Formats: sequence, C-alpha cells, structure tokens
Amino acid sequence: MGLNCLLLTGDAMLLEVIKSNFSATKVELEMRTDAASAIELSTRRHLDGFVIDCDGVERSLDLLAQIRASRSNKLSVVLAVVNGTTSVGTAVDAGANFVLSKPVEPKMLRSILDSALPRMEREHRRYFRHKVDLPVDLLCFSGEIVTGKMINVSEGGVALTHFGLAAVEGIVTVRFGLPSAVPQPFQAKAAVVWNDASTMGLRFLRIESGCRPYFEAWLDSLEAQLQFRESIQST
Repeated sequence: MGLNCLLLTGDAMLLEVIKSNFSATKVELEMRTDAASAIELSTRRHLDGFVIDCDGVERSLDLLAQIRASRSNKLSVVLAVVNGTTSVGTAVDAGANFVLSKPVEPKMLRSILDSALPRMEREHRRYFRHKVDLPVDLLCFSGEIVTGKMINVSEGGVALTHFGLAAVEGIVTVRFGLPSAVPQPFQAKAAVVWNDASTMGLRFLRIESGCRPYFEAWLDSLEAQLQFRESIQST
C-alpha cells in the first residue's frame, strides 16, 4: 500500500504545482478545500503526510494543531505553505516539519520532497497494520502469562485477541515466534494502549536488539506480499 498525503488548499496554482511534483512519487494525494473536512478526516484516519496552505484556508492552523494532538497523526510529516500572514517561525512552532512560501518554486518543493518522502515512508511503515495470525504470549508484571492470537502488526506495535481472564494493563513482555524456515524468537517490552473484553492493542517500547533484524525482515516480507497482491488486483 502506497503513501497517503492530505493537501488542504483552495489555491488553484498551489494545487497544480503540488499535484505535478507529487505525480512522480508513490504518494496518493487527497484534497480538501476547507479546514473542517480536513480536520474530520485527520481524526478518523492515519495519513503519512500533510500539505497545509496556512494563509489560503481559514482555520488551517487548527488542522495543524489537531494533527500534533492526535494519537494517530502526531508523527506524520507536515509541509506548511505560508504567504505573509503566518511566519515561518509560527508554522514551525505549530508543528510543521517543512515550510515553503508562495509562490512555491518547483525546484525548492522537489528538494523538500527528497527529505520528506523518506520520513513519510518511515511513518507509513511504523503505522501500517499488516493482518497476521500468530500465537502470542504476554508476560505480565504479576508473573502471569496471558496467551493470545496476533491479528495485526506494525513496526510500532501489535493488536491481538487474548484468552486470559484477567484484565491486562501497564507494561508487558511480548513473546512470539517470527515466521521463517527456522523460526526466530521475538521479545519486546510493550505498553497496553487499549483493552476490551476480547482484544487489545500494544505499543512497542523496546524490542530486544537481537530480535530487531529478524522482525524488520519479516515486516519487509509482509510488505512485499501486500504489494504483490495489489499488483495482481490492479492488472
């Protein structure tokens, strides 16, 4: 699955220069012309990046504030475009990673994209959930072991169904076998970020150093499988 970026602008010239320079990338642009709908989208979906026309759309800085306050988008890459009212310093203080001034020069935009795209790719990988089906053990602080089944995984954490009777909370140790010809053990410290009657979400705090190369290789294989399936579907 490719990268997704939200563009907030009502400026036809800015829209054209952004679209023409993003066309050569693997980023899918979604367009909004008002801050309210952009904020609504950002509250219900993760996006890898944002381009915000700070002085061309009312309440555009509210979107930037919402992005940095949200759990799912606070690390997303933000490119702010200013036009005299909002200063570069104000945009940076509000949370923008990159700032351009109008009129946007294509050469400068491409230079920023060279830096922004790798960061967007890292954010995409950190957040994107691959569907999986693996047994998992959680070692709780109390010493109890809760058994579950992993239902999705990302670079940043996992979600699983759990079969223990006790409510699991706080910091736990996650253990499972990484699929391969010779299965590799995986172990990490994780925080329980949500928990209901049958499922829970965990955010990795520290992956054991010896496990990380095998874990990253597994994520690479999951990404390759996903891209292959998507290429078959698109033919």
